[in-house]
Amino acid sequence: MGAIQSIFKIPELKKRIIFTVGLLFVFRIGAHIPTPGIDGEALSQLFNQAQGTLLGIMDLFSGGSFRRLTIFALGIMPYISASIILQLLTVVIPQLERLSKEGEAGRRKINQYTRYATVLLSTVQSFGISFWLENLHRSFGLSSPIVLDPGWHFRIITVITLTSGTIFIMWLGEQISQRGIGNGISLIITAGIISRFPSALHNLGILFTAGQIHLFKLLFLVVMFVGVIMAVIILSQGQRNIPVQYARRIVGRKMYGGQSTYIPLRVNHSGVIPVIFASSIMMMPATMAQFARVGWMQKAAEYLNQGGWIYLLVNGALIVFFCFFYTAITFNSNDVSDNMKKYGGFVPGIRPGRPTAEFFDHIMARITLIGAVYLVAVAEFPTLVSSGLKIPSLVASFLGGTGLLIVVGVTLDTIRQIESHLMMRHYEGFIKKGKIKGRY
Repeated sequence: MGAIQSIFKIPELKKRIIFTVGLLFVFRIGAHIPTPGIDGEALSQLFNQAQGTLLGIMDLFSGGSFRRLTIFALGIMPYISASIILQLLTVVIPQLERLSKEGEAGRRKINQYTRYATVLLSTVQSFGISFWLENLHRSFGLSSPIVLDPGWHFRIITVITLTSGTIFIMWLGEQISQRGIGNGISLIITAGIISRFPSALHNLGILFTAGQIHLFKLLFLVVMFVGVIMAVIILSQGQRNIPVQYARRIVGRKMYGGQSTYIPLRVNHSGVIPVIFASSIMMMPATMAQFARVGWMQKAAEYLNQGGWIYLLVNGALIVFFCFFYTAITFNSNDVSDNMKKYGGFVPGIRPGRPTAEFFDHIMARITLIGAVYLVAVAEFPTLVSSGLKIPSLVASFLGGTGLLIVVGVTLDTIRQIESHLMMRHYEGFIKKGKIKGRY
């Protein structure tokens, strides 16, 4: 309580928190403003039939806006996709790689490219959604069409509305990062995920009242919820510290170096991205089977049914693959080794240059394997609980998976940033015996 009271004793920090909460409130208001020309009841009926498809992932990141097709239906997913694409292209395109090494100016340029790519992706996606909605009732056999007045008038309005909504969310995220407490985009995603928590509690209460969930099972779910959160915190905070010694250098009359430090290598270097990629691929057969009633697609969707052992094995293998793939792309051991050598740094017992790079690759491969197995367990736990205890997937989703990984990671980052504000002004932070480690 002392740390929380200290927050409101610092005028600047208090203003930042109030500003952040205000913009998140604006985001949640926009998540309930519907797009013109849509039958909400027919769309809700569609989502009830399309559970376990790619529509569920889009609805998760939009905070339920996609289910209602509000002005924020696309959410922040186009921005996330554009950021990932630019990050991957940085490794392939030399011009982008040079920009990424130019410091603040290069980072601003890449951010500008990311905004342009976000607008392009939002336009393409919203245009595709408008066509998709016009013919969707035939694919699912709905009694009434979702679009009340189909045609180019509806398509243009949908493109303008959804694209503008995504751009506005992107602007909100940047404002929170600059004038709020930081992590604007992540906080917006987290706010959308947390907004589903009351619905999950309501469904759980209905099941408990109806006698489908007994008191013992309810207590078991609470204990599992706390245990999974602790496991996710350990996964998010885990790191291997590599000791680094810097040789002494004399420049003019001054002596530099001679100190010891360490390089932290995170156990879960790739974050939640492998889970998102794997889930998207695993849900593609079910999504395609909903739209194209083809025999082999229906068969593939049955084999990869969410909750089956084949689904769990393939999904786990994909998560492990993407953990190694994304880590290999984003962590360049040669650059780390060259930078250490440039400033006279070396790992004790390891020769500078190529042996140091090979050492980092070896260590990174070992801890990535541990992180990948840990990530598979956390990501697949809700599926096991949902099928084993016979509870709705919305309730089980808060026992692990993509949503909980994002919420816990962003919460830790937010606490760390508030902690740094408190420590700068000599206030006692949230944790007395040590600071919370950041994810980056």
